[in-house]
Amino acid sequence: MRAWQVSAFGIDSLEFVERPTPTPGPGGVLVRVRAVSLNYRDLMILKGIYNPKMKLPRILCSDAAGEVTAVGAGVKAWKPGDRVCGIFMQNWLDGPLTPPKARGALGGDIDGVLADYVVLKEQGLVAVPEHLSFQEAATLPCAAVTAWNALASAAIKPGSTVLILGTGGVSIFALQFARLKGARVLGISSSDEKLERAGALGLDAGLNYREDPEWDRWAHSQTDGEGVDLVVEVGGLGTLTRSLRAIRMGGTIAQVGVLAAGGESIPLGLILHKWSHIHGIYVGSRKDFLEMNKAISLAELRPVGEEFGWSQAREVLERMEEGSHFGKLVLTVD
Repeated sequence: MRAWQVSAFGIDSLEFVERPTPTPGPGGVLVRVRAVSLNYRDLMILKGIYNPKMKLPRILCSDAAGEVTAVGAGVKAWKPGDRVCGIFMQNWLDGPLTPPKARGALGGDIDGVLADYVVLKEQGLVAVPEHLSFQEAATLPCAAVTAWNALASAAIKPGSTVLILGTGGVSIFALQFARLKGARVLGISSSDEKLERAGALGLDAGLNYREDPEWDRWAHSQTDGEGVDLVVEVGGLGTLTRSLRAIRMGGTIAQVGVLAAGGESIPLGLILHKWSHIHGIYVGSRKDFLEMNKAISLAELRPVGEEFGWSQAREVLERMEEGSHFGKLVLTVD
């Protein structure tokens, strides 16, 4: 089989290699990969930031969709031809996250999915919603499940107000899911064109933060001075202070990313004053994935992304590093 593997840290060191095609053992499922989506985590892994001590070589990426081609002994849930996605953490099926469940994250702890074929556990797969293409389904395992759980952390309901930061994969899924739940969605971006595209997906109001960097004040002006119920926080310390200022008293920060540079200290005073809830989100379980897919199927929701051939892996990772994309970046495995 063919695969993209990390042999040394750095985008230029990403290698396209030949490896033996794996065979599924007992409880294993061989999946022909048809599409893979990229996450910022993949870029951090490739650059040696995520885990500098990670054993190399490692096949990159956690998110893929494909079709079952063979099953190992004892497998009953799947048969050849089934369309499937792998779950992000192969050991987290249900319940709260624990250290044993956290092990087995694709593309990190174990080899990932940026390959022709991959063997995954029988319970490490979910069915692809019928209305989605392989390319659309490949966007779901990390970004979509993360956004789904971010909204769950604040019990978002009709009439709630959600603030998204930027227009990357998690933020756009949060916009789509929040609209499904009847919430009002505010968003910030450095691009008027991206805000316009988000508006077509249901964004109620947007702000270009390069023109007005005080987006926390703007969020209060959009909520009659009260503040938002939830910020889907993808920035980290570089944006956390403004996110805390943007929420209402008792509001929630769903901390899902560390994209923004910044050396600010943790604003303990704001956390106390706002009665803030800061909820770390690390993707989710197989059960979360299944529940999310039910909602996606009922609404016939379609993920948003940009598609490329998998021979363009290095170029697409550079595009992610630039932050010039909208929604998800997807590679078709041909």
